Amino acid sequence: MTEAIPFIGKTTDATARDWLAIAGGMVGCFMAILDIQITNSSLAQIEGAIGASVDEGSWIATAYLIAEIIVIPLTGWLSTVFGLQRYLSVSTMLFVGFSVACAWSTSLPELILFRAGQGFTGGALIPAGITIINRHLPPRQQTVGMAIFGVGVTFAPALGPTIGGWLTENLSWHYIFYLNIIPGIVAIALQLYGLHREKMQLSELVGGDWWGVITMAVGLGAATVVLEEGQRREWFGSPLIRDLTLVAVISLLFFLIIEFTMEKPVINLRLLGRRAVGGGNFMSGIIGAVSYGSIFLVPVYLAQVPRYSAMQIGAVVMWSGLPQLLIFPLMPFLMARIPPRPMVATGSLIIGISCFLNANLTADTSGSELMLPQALRAIGFPLFAIPLMTLATTGLPPRDSADASSLTNIFRNLGGSIGIALLAALTQSREQVHFAALAERVSANADRTSARMEQLTGLFMSRSGDAGSAHGQAVAMLAGQVHHQAMIMAYSDAFTALGYMMLFSIGSVFILPKGKPGGAMARH
Repeated sequence: MTEAIPFIGKTTDATARDWLAIAGGMVGCFMAILDIQITNSSLAQIEGAIGASVDEGSWIATAYLIAEIIVIPLTGWLSTVFGLQRYLSVSTMLFVGFSVACAWSTSLPELILFRAGQGFTGGALIPAGITIINRHLPPRQQTVGMAIFGVGVTFAPALGPTIGGWLTENLSWHYIFYLNIIPGIVAIALQLYGLHREKMQLSELVGGDWWGVITMAVGLGAATVVLEEGQRREWFGSPLIRDLTLVAVISLLFFLIIEFTMEKPVINLRLLGRRAVGGGNFMSGIIGAVSYGSIFLVPVYLAQVPRYSAMQIGAVVMWSGLPQLLIFPLMPFLMARIPPRPMVATGSLIIGISCFLNANLTADTSGSELMLPQALRAIGFPLFAIPLMTLATTGLPPRDSADASSLTNIFRNLGGSIGIALLAALTQSREQVHFAALAERVSANADRTSARMEQLTGLFMSRSGDAGSAHGQAVAMLAGQVHHQAMIMAYSDAFTALGYMMLFSIGSVFILPKGKPGGAMARH
């Protein structure tokens, strides 16, 4: 037996003002997600400008992620306390202000502080987009709203490195932060006009779930640092990673206990008991791992193997986003006619095929050969992600809808962090395995190796005339070639792992409720 879930929110067709409110939310959401990845292709230039090392520079991205993942689950509660219009518009204003402050930073501590400010204010903009859709659109128009929201969720991460690389090479790294000024002003104006001003409910602050807020902030913050910095610091060989792992486990354990026992928890984790929310969030973690993982792998591969510049990398990475501009207008049509499960399974299959197409990389593989797999991923991601978001949030009361949206974003971001951490560890370990195997094969073919060594030594002798240094250079070059090939094989293994993950997700669609075309769903 199934029982329909009643819609609580707007029941009449959306007005022009409603659509402007949605546009204001979408622009803010797009900016916030874009800024997660936008510094990735410019880190070398930023580090050089502010005198930071590679390890220190990693905190430029990590600070944003920590602050963002802490504030995302608080958005539903804070929107109730301050009113959605007031909370969203002030967050957007502060986000733009912190963006300008990032551009003006002259030292690493300043930039890390302002990036954290960006994350803390930008994190509020992401789940608010779904809240606006559920409040301002009736059920039959929500598929259109979700398709628009999908642009921010899946297009912005792919576009971030492209825009960042282009601005850095043609202007300077400062402009990746100035970029937020004009869209930010537009978003603020739309939010102030389109959203209705609500009374503040400051009484919610008194007797609020403060222990839940504290344990969640500490736990998620510590977990994000572990996932982002673990590979760089050799995981549990680092006292910092060991200590933060313990802090994360204890804090999140207490957070779960508090949230399931509080009468008014800061975030309603009981929603995970719904198949639509729980199953959708599980699969959101998978799509986060694959989407952010592939966006991580492709630029690193292009930088290390064919030695592409930031702008060249951006020209390839943008193909994981551009085809989505053609797919998104079709999403309302498809969702009105196809149930969620088949759409998610189809998206999984397309993304899996795209990953397997990257599983046979060679030293001659160039960016042009990566464009087709990128384009396929761009087609698959909306088919996978948008039905999940619709299932997880449709038909819920406004506050529960905000919490469900926050959970979806948390699972996707944590999935992305876990995916990147696992892929970094996988590529490093597989590179060592392949290097050892290749070195053994080189040793086994002693005659061919000797001939190659003589050839290389002769080449370097002709340049320097020093037999001793020529032999050393020949050994180094041969070892470098073996290492280079091992690295390529390791990236192939990583894409293979992503492909199998997507095949696994096809079987996981049965976790989801059956649902019906048009976003309707059933509760079991």
